Amino acid sequence: MTDTDFDQPPGGTPGERRRADPGSVWLREEPARPRPAPLSRERIVDAAVTLLDRHGIDGLTMRRLAQLLDVTSTALYWHVKTKEDVLDLALDHVFGDVPLPGATDDWRGDARTLVRDWRAAMLRHPWAPGLIGRPMLGPNVLARTEYLQSALARGGLSDPELTVVTRTLANYVIGAALTEATWHRNADPQARTQARRQITANPAAYPTLHSSGHLDSTRWSDDDLFERGLDLILASTPPPDGDG
Repeated sequence: MTDTDFDQPPGGTPGERRRADPGSVWLREEPARPRPAPLSRERIVDAAVTLLDRHGIDGLTMRRLAQLLDVTSTALYWHVKTKEDVLDLALDHVFGDVPLPGATDDWRGDARTLVRDWRAAMLRHPWAPGLIGRPMLGPNVLARTEYLQSALARGGLSDPELTVVTRTLANYVIGAALTEATWHRNADPQARTQARRQITANPAAYPTLHSSGHLDSTRWSDDDLFERGLDLILASTPPPDGDG
């Protein structure tokens, strides 16, 4: 496709449009095209996730995204206004990879299943944990947050405990995924072993770390530690009446 295949984006230049409407992509309707076009938000998001998986957040640019889609940058601005829009859409797409299981009588089991699958989705897309903290109003994010709070509410939790436990679980899974993704992306494969040697070489300075096997990947895997931590959080959050 060429530049002449697309008209000027509605509302003026991209810069003018950003100044006129700085709100979240989720609070704006996708502008109508004056004529049918093969490009859509869905195609843009699929391509963006591909680029993010390959190159990370810094490697995603509107120009590179347009090249992957074989369109002009101008074409993108019919559907998204900024790179920030693309990131918000891509993050919600990742949440769509988290299955929504059916509710059962085991509210802790339901919460555990959702959080476990949430971590797995973020590890498949290691750029995703670093984006969480942005305003997340996408339908996939909201549906999974609703499921989690619904499970906790079925266990007897209500505000403020409901909000506290929801945030605790969210912070736990985000932190775990971010730490694991960063470690695997940046660390030397032998770095953890070398760090462990620093502890074992100084048992008097670090007696608790030495005895607990801190950083000993042969003793505890990341998966095992995550599951144990999740069990501890859920076990420590009984409903107000102490049942369940």
